[in-house]
Amino acid sequence: MKRTIIGGFIMLGGLIMTSAIIISGAIYATSITGWTGKSKLWYVIFGEKQYGNEVAQSLFLGLPFAIGIILTVLGLIIVGYEYAKTFKE
Repeated sequence: MKRTIIGGFIMLGGLIMTSAIIISGAIYATSITGWTGKSKLWYVIFGEKQYGNEVAQSLFLGLPFAIGIILTVLGLIIVGYEYAKTFKE
């Protein structure tokens, strides 16, 4: 039971982090004027290389976004493992 609660909170923390980054990226994406790549949202979250004196209009939140996804998956694995253990008992 204790591990299930811990896994649930880890998953919830990852979901909140990832959702907050997506929402802030979507809000900020409406105000940028130039980007490279196919997706404006992807550019806002992860960014690109800067060339010369070019102003970067990106939030550069790629690392926290990846950490949020990892936490979500890790929490889901913990909760799934604890759920699967109930069938063995």
